Amino acid sequence: MTADSTETLHEVVEALAPLERRAGSPGEEQAARWIAARLSDAGCAATVEEEQFRDGYARLIAGLAAAGALAGVAGFARRLRKPAAAAAAAVAAGMADDISNGPRIARRATTRPKTTWNVVGRCGDQNADRTLVVLAHHDAAPTGRIFDERAQVWLGERFPGILERIDTSVPLWWPALGSPAAVALGAARGRRGLLCAGLAACLIETAVFADIARSPIVPGANDNLSAVSVQVALAERLLAEPIEGIRVLLVSCGAEEVLQGGIYGFAARHFSALDRERTWFLSLETVGSPELVMLEGEGPVVMEDYHDRSFRDLVARAADRADAPLRRGMRARNSTDAVIPSRAGYPTATLASFDRYKALSNYHQMTDTPENLDYTTVLHALVVAEATARELAGSRWLTR
Repeated sequence: MTADSTETLHEVVEALAPLERRAGSPGEEQAARWIAARLSDAGCAATVEEEQFRDGYARLIAGLAAAGALAGVAGFARRLRKPAAAAAAAVAAGMADDISNGPRIARRATTRPKTTWNVVGRCGDQNADRTLVVLAHHDAAPTGRIFDERAQVWLGERFPGILERIDTSVPLWWPALGSPAAVALGAARGRRGLLCAGLAACLIETAVFADIARSPIVPGANDNLSAVSVQVALAERLLAEPIEGIRVLLVSCGAEEVLQGGIYGFAARHFSALDRERTWFLSLETVGSPELVMLEGEGPVVMEDYHDRSFRDLVARAADRADAPLRRGMRARNSTDAVIPSRAGYPTATLASFDRYKALSNYHQMTDTPENLDYTTVLHALVVAEATARELAGSRWLTR
């Protein structure tokens, strides 16, 4: 890999990190148009596509948790136990539906559509009948006190062997779902202790998500400008050393940090033209921590392995042949844009990264700045992405 690629990675991250890129904001649009222009400079035919999304995540979950707390209060009245239990159960179901990309009934009932901006760059062999979609996102998340890393650092320092053996991230959403579920169970069975615990947990949950909703937007260098920089550098590599036999779409979605927004617009606009038998999705998500990993699946509530393991095997082979370190076997309890093409039946793999504590470095923190990126890992992600494209195209290997 040439020095120019490293310069490009730095350039992209440093240009976009100062923009406040909240989902659906002017900063997000500015970032999208900058990325499209930069991809065009790198030899891609790039367009910005306006799509609609419904805001959610922190404010919505805070409201649902508050509703769960109200149900808890009502549950202390004997005559209101049954409706309180039903209301709390509905709150838990609404949370699970929203965070796992279900029909999102609560979100649709409480929010109006907003505009986001997806970037679609086209490079590679435009006459090929096979397509690799390299997926990223350019919006950034709000921070919040809950994202403090000290608890995971403490666990990693005191129990390194246990942490090393765990290949699925901690199910952080389960306590959120458990709060209204405890209210529902306590009210239904008339168990005041359980009802009190559920009520207290709902109040804490309301405060946690209200804090996130009013917190500032992080610079988002790792999450997820690291991935955007890989896209731009990949476009330059495919211009310098053209590839035949595969078309490459470089897709940077907006509004990912609301737990998937712009990817739905991309799916509605493009999936019908992408043959499931000849299209692969390689998602890049936070690739600037010290160790590059490939996720096998994801699921905030229920774990879902990505569609078609054979594609993940191909990515692993490509990384090995390109001499790029890549750890396998990891699964995430967060949600990413990759779940949408996977559920649609496209072979899907996700590249991510973590630190020695198996945490995403500076995740949703104000310290997620360009100077805190591990650019060596970002470069490894670029190597793997290019190697995967050339493997799918049947080309000879080009390493560093």
